[in-house]
Amino acid sequence: MIKMKNNYDLIVVGAGPSSIFLAYELIQLNKYKNILLIEQGKPVEKRNCPIERLGQCAKCKPLCDITCGFSGAGAFSDGKLSLYNPEDEDIHIGGILHEYIGVEETKKLIDYADKIYLEFGAEQKLEGISYKEEVKKIYNKAKKEGIHLIDIPIRHLGTEKSHELYERIEKYLEEKGISILFNTAVCDLMIDNGTITGVKVKPSKYVEDNSYEQVEKIYSNNVVLAVGRKGANWLSNMCEKHGISTKAGIVDIGVRYELPDEIMADINKYMYEGKFVGRPGPFNDKVRTFCQNPSGFVSTEVYDNKLTLVNGHSYKERKSKNTNLALLVSHHFNYPFNKPIEYGRNIAENLNALGAGNVLVQRLGDIRRGKRTWEHELAKNSVEPTLKSAVPGDITFAIGYRTMSDILGFIGTLDKVIEGFANPDNLLYAPEIKFYSNQININNKFETNIKGLYSIGDGGGMTRGLMMASCSGIQMARILNECL
Repeated sequence: MIKMKNNYDLIVVGAGPSSIFLAYELIQLNKYKNILLIEQGKPVEKRNCPIERLGQCAKCKPLCDITCGFSGAGAFSDGKLSLYNPEDEDIHIGGILHEYIGVEETKKLIDYADKIYLEFGAEQKLEGISYKEEVKKIYNKAKKEGIHLIDIPIRHLGTEKSHELYERIEKYLEEKGISILFNTAVCDLMIDNGTITGVKVKPSKYVEDNSYEQVEKIYSNNVVLAVGRKGANWLSNMCEKHGISTKAGIVDIGVRYELPDEIMADINKYMYEGKFVGRPGPFNDKVRTFCQNPSGFVSTEVYDNKLTLVNGHSYKERKSKNTNLALLVSHHFNYPFNKPIEYGRNIAENLNALGAGNVLVQRLGDIRRGKRTWEHELAKNSVEPTLKSAVPGDITFAIGYRTMSDILGFIGTLDKVIEGFANPDNLLYAPEIKFYSNQININNKFETNIKGLYSIGDGGGMTRGLMMASCSGIQMARILNECL
């Protein structure tokens, strides 16, 4: 079935940013050349979404090229690298990597990873560093309304330019002797007496065929799980099956918000991406903006071969007249319910059902008036939707009262900071859900309770976003270099 060796010094499950930078750093350390990355998707140069050609999501089988393949899901969204404010004593975004290695060490990793991205062709220009006084005014205005603005530099790769950059990295890894097994799904872990011994794999075209019995065993006493958000459901299943220790995680549930560039002009100019965080009443849940795309396009992606979710793209060359961003509510679950992925999946399934398998779109004004949006109303709307396949409807039927209240409250408050943010013609698309597995319990070596089994990146709850995932891979490589 697979023409590869069956024994490796190190197996890495997934080929997203954390895996890529893990492999890159091991090359620099000149160690552990017998390394295998297993990726259920395609090489980056073969990843292609047909939505622009077809006008709607094709629900590609067996896997979605937007969410699967070399460089992972995040790299094909907007391609932004979030750095850090050197004047800030803490790390406010990107997960909890700094809790394991410290803030200063995390900043050093960000600097190091950023240099690597630049070496492979990342945009030299940094967004958000040239207008300190203007940003300060927005910061103070937001603070008065109980909203925190996270002011950090952004390096924008661009959706289309990301492809080229990661293709160069892919070729570099292969030229240096890193083995990458594409179109192959890890269907199980092999664990013997509390120690990892390898993985079981099968072709990705059989990923939905549970009766397919022709699997191949690939052995290693060191396996790194780096499956990203796309692999969160698989990872949760593996943890439950093999007794991998976890603790209650979160799920981010929300919408993609689209509004005219003119309203976001100051934010787009001074910061490129505004990272706003608030806790609107009455529930005081954390609500944040995420993945802002100036002059961008709302897009879709498919998870687990059936869930159609919304995202956003921002290109270097192709431009729209609108800005889109995510509005996400963080939901925590504990006893007796601790399955955030299932909760998010149920919401996504119901929203997809209302849209006949497509993303739903609704005008803000219609939500406030307690009515659905109709196609003829959307056609005359002052904000033209950039996702043409979205179905006008009523998001509130499925998204949940608490989540919707949080989002509407946050929009209303941000309108006091950004005039026009709550205009009735602005558009909400759903579902936008960021899946993470329950956070895997790891020690300071990133090792799970299974000897030789490690976890990094977004999938296991350590990081969020391209930069921090990349940093976790670099740190994992240095740990392996010391302890193996």
